[in-house]
Amino acid sequence: MAGTPLPRTIPEATVARLPLYLRSLQETAEEDTATISSERLAEMAGVNAAKVRKDLSYFGSYGTRGVGYDVEYMLFQIRRELGLTHDWPCVIAGMGNLGQALANYGGFSERGFVIAALVDTDPAKVGTKLKGNKVAHLDDLEQLVTHRHITIGVIATPAVAAQEVADRMVAAGIHSILNFAPTVITVPEGISVRKVDLAVELQILSFYQERRSSVDASAS
Repeated sequence: MAGTPLPRTIPEATVARLPLYLRSLQETAEEDTATISSERLAEMAGVNAAKVRKDLSYFGSYGTRGVGYDVEYMLFQIRRELGLTHDWPCVIAGMGNLGQALANYGGFSERGFVIAALVDTDPAKVGTKLKGNKVAHLDDLEQLVTHRHITIGVIATPAVAAQEVADRMVAAGIHSILNFAPTVITVPEGISVRKVDLAVELQILSFYQERRSSVDASAS
């Protein structure tokens, strides 16, 4: 008797490029364009065409020679692979400037990420409202996760508080964490963490700007 087929493995590098393809395909669909070539998709996503063809082959789609890829079909396939065919309730921990900006950003809900709860420990912030969400105390996190079926946690706290918040998220049953705090957090095996460090990104830009300035100075 045949067993249940194993899910195909998609390389992490390919997964990281899927949101780029999704955005490009959405822009193409808004222009009422039915098909797109791998070259055009690569140009829009900022990668090379060979990578596009290899990445999309994981979905069993090789395009049609001389025509390209069906935009709506690829949108559906990538949305399904990214888990965007339904909403994901999220909690944001930390209602400082960054946390408030994230809570007020309307683009998350348009992409399937619903801000279901906000938490903080500051008495001045607990009980206030942002975008219709009442800020709860961090101590209420487990109850909020259970009652609102929260699956993703966003950490926007100072670095010193990030590990404790991560520990509480894991204990509450959250398995996916987006960390904006400028520190590395440790989580048990099986918990997915993505880190967004704005300072690091700016420093990388600074590196390229410094090189550009040096080249300009030597050329003058």
